[in-house]
Formats: sequence, C-alpha cells, structure tokens
Amino acid sequence: MYSLKGKVAIVTGGARDIGRQASLKLAAAGAKVCINYFGNKEQADETRQMIKDAGGEAILVQADMTKASEVKKVITSCVAAYGETIHILVNVTGGLMGRKVLADLDEEFWDAVMNVNLKSVYLVTRAVVPHMTAGGAIVNFSSQAARDGGGFGALAYSAAKGGVLTLTRGLAKELGPKGIRVNCVSPGMINTTFHNTFTKPEVRTNVAAATPLRREGEAREVGDLVLYLASDASSFINGESVEINGGTWFA
Repeated sequence: MYSLKGKVAIVTGGARDIGRQASLKLAAAGAKVCINYFGNKEQADETRQMIKDAGGEAILVQADMTKASEVKKVITSCVAAYGETIHILVNVTGGLMGRKVLADLDEEFWDAVMNVNLKSVYLVTRAVVPHMTAGGAIVNFSSQAARDGGGFGALAYSAAKGGVLTLTRGLAKELGPKGIRVNCVSPGMINTTFHNTFTKPEVRTNVAAATPLRREGEAREVGDLVLYLASDASSFINGESVEINGGTWFA
C-alpha cells in the first residue's frame, strides 16, 4: 500500500516492541533499515532476521542515543551501508525508567529521563538532517502522558514527552521549507514491555475497560501509523501529533 522502495530509514530503539514493528513495517514497504539498539543484541538479531526472512534489508548498530559520539556512529554506519542520503528517521528511543513522585525525584534520575526521551531526539535529528533531502520524513515518539500528565510517578517522563511534542512542532516549522516533514506519534496504553515492567496488571485491566474500544493497543498498530507518517501518503501532514489510544484522549 505504501512504497518506500529505494529509501533508507534509521529507527532508534528499533529492536523490540514498537521499535521492532516500525522497523518491520518500513522494511516490508521496501526501505533499507538501519536499526539502532542499546542493550539487547539477541532481540536486535531477531528483528533483523525477521526482516531478512521477509525479503527485506537491514543492518544493526549498537549505540547510546544520549551521547553525540555514539549517535555519529549510527549515522556513519548507515551511510557506509546504504549511501549518503537518509530519507526517514524514526526516533523511538525512550522509556519511563521508573516511577518516582516529586519528593523522590532526584536530579540524577530527572536528567536520565530527560536525556533518553528528549535529548536523544535532538541529538539524532541534528545528526541526520544534513543527510536528508526534500521529501524526507521524521517521526518522533511522544506519549498520551504528555497530554494528561501520565500515571502516578511519571512526572519526569510526561514532562520529557511534552518536550518532544514542542520540539516536533518547532522542527516542522524550521525544516518544512526544506521539504522535510516532522510529525509525532503519541501512544496510549499499548501492549509492550514498557507496561509489563512499569504498570500493574490491575491498572492495565482498568484502563482497557475504560477505553472505548475496550482493549489495549498493539505494537503492530503503532507500526502501521509510523509507516503512514513516513510515507508519501501523508505528504501534507507536518508538525502533527497523532494520538493512538483507542479513544481515551482526544486532541
């Protein structure tokens, strides 16, 4: 439905859950995908093998997206493998890292959450844009938490994701005249390792029951949205945050 043949994509945090689905969907549409991962090589290898088994093409690059020197390693590896032009960037890297209320929210934890969720988007985008031409597409990841303040103990995370929303809009205005679109995906409750780790089962059950569609979302559904925003099918969508939450929050 969406052809990305001849295009090159970078997906940060692209080895598992939503990142994996984004990598798979882009590759299935014909893009050559540079998959960044941080810690779990086994998951990264599995994602790349899934792409290869489906007839796609991908490379893996281990790197920490909160450090400019390591971001450069990803760009260098991608350019060496697939050429100077990068057509698509998907900034998935991020995470809650833990739940802390204000009284327990120390400076070190605050900085770590800001770095992985917000600074990473800035660093990677800054490094990729010189390799983008007109028609390029950037897809960032915010969260429903940016809109409603998040769940208990998610102050730092929701603030960082709010920053991603604002950064997306500023980039859309700055890069739009160059023909580069910048949009944002804002998931609600999605069935991922994130919620397996940080959200109690009873909370997930209650949220799903209160959602108009009466269920959690699936990573593959978010991957489909990424594919749409990365493709020419969304060629006049710029600076937008697309909510994907089953109807629990309306823009």
